[in-house]
Amino acid sequence: MKITIPHIHKIEGEAGFWARVTKTGKIEELKFQTLLGLRQIEGILIGRKVQEVPMIVSRICGICPVPHILAASTALEKALDIKVSENTVLLRKLLLAANIIHSHTLHLFFLSLPDFFNIENDLDLMKKFPKEAKAALKIRDLALKIIKIVGGREVHPMTPIVGGFSKFPEKEKLREILENFFPVIKGLKILIEKFKKIDYPILERETLFASVFSKNNFPFYLEKIVKIGKEKMTIGDFYSTKIEEDLKLPPVKRVKFEGKPYMLGAIARIKNNGEFLAPLARESFKDFQKKQGITEEKFFRNNYFNLFSQIIEVSHFLEVCQDLIKEILKKDFKEEKREIILKPSSGLSALEAPRGTLFHYYEIDKNGRIFNCNIITPTAQFLANLEEDLKILLPEILKLSEKEKKRKIRSLIRVYDPCISCAIH
Repeated sequence: MKITIPHIHKIEGEAGFWARVTKTGKIEELKFQTLLGLRQIEGILIGRKVQEVPMIVSRICGICPVPHILAASTALEKALDIKVSENTVLLRKLLLAANIIHSHTLHLFFLSLPDFFNIENDLDLMKKFPKEAKAALKIRDLALKIIKIVGGREVHPMTPIVGGFSKFPEKEKLREILENFFPVIKGLKILIEKFKKIDYPILERETLFASVFSKNNFPFYLEKIVKIGKEKMTIGDFYSTKIEEDLKLPPVKRVKFEGKPYMLGAIARIKNNGEFLAPLARESFKDFQKKQGITEEKFFRNNYFNLFSQIIEVSHFLEVCQDLIKEILKKDFKEEKREIILKPSSGLSALEAPRGTLFHYYEIDKNGRIFNCNIITPTAQFLANLEEDLKILLPEILKLSEKEKKRKIRSLIRVYDPCISCAIH
């Protein structure tokens, strides 16, 4: 039996799926296939000046430009021993948290939720769930306003640069944002309740989860440690000795950890750092387990729960944004002088993009130009794990109609929230 899906809609970018399965359920071939060509962003960077890099890499993706611009800036700052101010760190964290909120809300409500109610049209979705739709739009609107205030515009921010920001945001605008949180949190609770009640499919499989790690907080910006399974290591060790990139099947550099697939993103971050979730997020996570009648161990054996993990992170990062804005408003913002001393060097950075851990690596020559670089995106890392989950799903759905089989396959793929533009950068 052959199963072919030429185009999977409602994901970022273009991809398809094909598999060959015997009547007994044995999978002979299975592939999640990207349908876009290699974009050669890394090649474009060769010979570019250090200061040009962040703006170029932000064009990798229109949904998650913030993680790319920040990963590039921090990697180059490491290479050139540039110490940024506390104000810069706070603003970067606020920018990244807002981007995660925006991306998650778009995905979980408008792209993935319709699959659980067999809805194809977003207008039908909004008619069926008007309160939830209004709540999702308000959350996204707030996140995009934060990105515009801090980054200069909603898509492809302009103000983050190597060494800090070209322009600091107006405090009055941030103060206005802070005053608008109450109705957003009210709407968030409506969304959480909706995602608690979804009938999630059962798909049990032992999964290896990876994310940045901290003993003190729920980390997402510029941590030094990666946790995968029970192992902890520096980002340098993880990047340079533990993961392998498969370059035989372009345009995606498919990545495995010591030959094994692994999972990233919201569910991985909660697995590795869940004890540091903000109060409402932590309470909702525990309540979900009770309502679903599952243990925490069962939760992390089913990657369909990546969807609920995203709404938990939306809750968490909304609280993080409030705290960051309050702290920023107390600070004295003055124009900062940024001295960049160019030298032959290299730098590696890792931070959490919406879909998981993002790595940027750069080598710089004596003239301050890039002569080597490597970007490893979350989607490139979790594609192998997605295919392993699809291998579990397929034998379970063989007796369904052709239309229903394809709907189930698309649903699982969308739960992963793949970003094809990033993967084929």
